[in-house]
Amino acid sequence: MIKKLSLLSALSVTAFSGWAQDSKSDTLVVTANRFQQPVNTVLAPTDVVTREQIDKWQSKTVLDVLRRLPGVDISQSGGMGQQASVYIRGTDARHALILMDGVPVPRPNLSNESNLYQIPAALIQRIEYIRGPRSAVYGSGAIGGVINIITESQEETSQIEAGVGSKGYQEYAGTLRQRFGDTVATAAGAYQTTKAFNVQPGSTWDHDGDRDGFRNKTFFGSLQHAFSDSVNGFFRGYGYANNIDYDVGSPPFSPAYSADENQYYNQSWDTGLRYSADSYSSQLIASFQKLKSYNYSSLYGRYHDGTTLDRMEQRYIQWGNNLIVGHGSVSAGVDWKQEKLTATTQADADSYKRDTTGLYLTGQQQVLDSVTLEASGREDHDEQFGWHGTWQTAAGWEFVEGYRATLSYGTGFLAPGLTQQFGSPQYGIASNPNLQPEESRQWEAGIEGVTGPLDWRVSTWRYKIDNLISYDNDGYYNVKSATIKGLEWTGNMATGPVNHQLTLQYIDPRDDETDERLLRRARKQVKYDISGDVANLGWDVTYQYIGERYDTNFNTFPSEKVKLGGISLWDLAVSYPVTSALTVRGKIANLFDKEYETVYGYATAGREYTLSGSYTF
Repeated sequence: MIKKLSLLSALSVTAFSGWAQDSKSDTLVVTANRFQQPVNTVLAPTDVVTREQIDKWQSKTVLDVLRRLPGVDISQSGGMGQQASVYIRGTDARHALILMDGVPVPRPNLSNESNLYQIPAALIQRIEYIRGPRSAVYGSGAIGGVINIITESQEETSQIEAGVGSKGYQEYAGTLRQRFGDTVATAAGAYQTTKAFNVQPGSTWDHDGDRDGFRNKTFFGSLQHAFSDSVNGFFRGYGYANNIDYDVGSPPFSPAYSADENQYYNQSWDTGLRYSADSYSSQLIASFQKLKSYNYSSLYGRYHDGTTLDRMEQRYIQWGNNLIVGHGSVSAGVDWKQEKLTATTQADADSYKRDTTGLYLTGQQQVLDSVTLEASGREDHDEQFGWHGTWQTAAGWEFVEGYRATLSYGTGFLAPGLTQQFGSPQYGIASNPNLQPEESRQWEAGIEGVTGPLDWRVSTWRYKIDNLISYDNDGYYNVKSATIKGLEWTGNMATGPVNHQLTLQYIDPRDDETDERLLRRARKQVKYDISGDVANLGWDVTYQYIGERYDTNFNTFPSEKVKLGGISLWDLAVSYPVTSALTVRGKIANLFDKEYETVYGYATAGREYTLSGSYTF
């Protein structure tokens, strides 16, 4: 009954699916307006990554999955588990809204980013990725785009897998699924570890000369139950614990500045009900997330000067409704989020709390058989700065059968982080009651089509972002603005048994005051994936060119701007089904052992090998 309910919802939405020529017409997404619709009816550029693709790529981290997607650029301070930033179309990392099963991931740190790099790949069953502003649907944070990591699976098979690799890498995982009438129960667990390498080889402190390893434990459980053909419900929970070693970079002035180890704990509990019948659908979701992050010195231990603890709780409730109207639909809903953050040192503690309520309305309609119109509006109420409105609109015109032109304009915003807004006396950061949200305006034009075997899209866009928040002296202030221009071409094609995916992208992100390029973002990127099967041997070759970028060298006084050179990277992955249930896989990442940096002073992994196997039952 669970699958039947999902199918009924999908069929009702396809009432407005006029653009259905390409091979993705049967792929459904929920991230665009929070309800299922065919991916080719979404006017914004949208990509879907399945678990099958993740297994084909043999990705060990969520960052390795995302780096393959159009518009994504990543900077990371070392290898697995190390701090990283994900830039979508040249916008800042904090301008990406990260969701887990449609629920916003907390933002506990000073940079006001979600700790995306901490999320284990074992949890991912699917990723839905939308480029462009989506604040009119989701509120704060959705300026550059939305990444929705989905843990729920429609599969009813069980699996165990294990793998080993270079630099002391090991992974073990298992998933058990069982149906009991109208109920499907899932239990899963995973363990992942690596000795890794020295992430900051240029450090002047001898203690930094060791390897900076990573360890993860992940647990997941869920229940899905169909009460009737129209109503189903779910309850799920997951938790993970990470331990990351990192480097200080130079001899610390005192033990209070010698933290080089992080322990990160995350728990999430979600429950909800979904109703779908005829032309009306509704869902009610409640979520509770709790995380703890310890930073401390491996020399002195967790209970000594220099240890910090950030604890965050996030409560979230969402009620959404969708109604099929004519050749389209209207969605409306309300969501509420409460954030509580406590930042603690051995000497002091700062506590913060904020409630946010949002109301949204979206609509899409196909008119004149060849034109699709879309509009969204949202109002968010924040305890500190009151109401804030965002909106967006888009139009798609199928001017020739199989070819569509799109034009869109949208606004977005990002509320200040809790510490940015309320200050932190223990760190000498003053509060700023006048701090305002960062705001964006973006337009985009695109053409997409299916030409023979080639499914392609070309897009150009321009962002204007105002009220950018920056740290100055003793607090955070709205001091900057930026303009980002970009051009992107994506194409998918099958030539016989071989599949091709190609992305060409160019961005020009600039500070409006200085006209200098924004840091850590490559202007040019090429991403090419080619895969196929030969006598049951599956193979996948990935090529990525990352153009030059700029960063800051803080080891000099005054600090100076430095250029990081471009790099070409190749990955090779193969798989072979020994039996219908047993599959073995092997991968070589960074095939030609290139040395490069995405953050100045921090090394990357070099060539790595992985061998793994999975058994499905």
